[in-house]
Amino acid sequence: MLFILKKTFGGLLLPLPFILVIMAVALVLLWMTRWQKTGKVFFLLSWLLLLLLSVQPVADSLLRPIEYGYPTYQISAHAPVKFVVVLGGGYTYNPDWAPSSNLISNSLPRVTEGIRIYRANPGSKMIFTGAQAMTNPVSSAAVAGKVAQSLGVPESDIILLDKPKDTHQEAQEVKALIADQPFVLVTSANHLPRAMVFFRQQGLHPIPAPANQLAIDSPLNPWERALPQALFLSHSERAWYETLGRLWQWMTLSAPATQE
Repeated sequence: MLFILKKTFGGLLLPLPFILVIMAVALVLLWMTRWQKTGKVFFLLSWLLLLLLSVQPVADSLLRPIEYGYPTYQISAHAPVKFVVVLGGGYTYNPDWAPSSNLISNSLPRVTEGIRIYRANPGSKMIFTGAQAMTNPVSSAAVAGKVAQSLGVPESDIILLDKPKDTHQEAQEVKALIADQPFVLVTSANHLPRAMVFFRQQGLHPIPAPANQLAIDSPLNPWERALPQALFLSHSERAWYETLGRLWQWMTLSAPATQE
């Protein structure tokens, strides 16, 4: 129940739902009350928020500080490892789709980056985490494992941890499985700083491997930077989601770890 409440309440605080709530308040004030000026202020505020959070310079300036805590994993810079842990993310399951189509949003880049690192470490195992969604017959871990197999990873090299519902539980399950053996931790770049705290709290020493970097520093066409886009609104959403996640982490962990 706590997990459902956390996801529901947190979802309502994300940019788009939050802006829609402000717009709804504005419309109520404009149509049903005498508070016309207040309604106009609320509507203007919601419009400005939607505009600013949907343009690349603003969205990526919010996301960039979160993503750039760890550099891309370089094979030559690290000793061989026995385990590559890929954290679960968004997914669905339709057996009629191409396997990779079942990994939504942040999940497919995590899996492909994990496979890159796995192939550079002969004899290693891939560990996929993630529980079954409430209405899905297959777990996030199992779907990621199916995608890995479709991309050439032998089933014998795949380990599924399909019980954890969040990052804290994922860290606990990995600890129970591999103890203090070295491993690479693969997750989205914006999620990695928070994930590292959970894994270090378990006494583990993960090697960070960011995937799915989103904040753009490379060249873009001028209109791509200037025009509002749903893509960049999603970048603002990720920044705000991770900020809320860090706040929740700080509130729930008795002794929060710090990023090295």
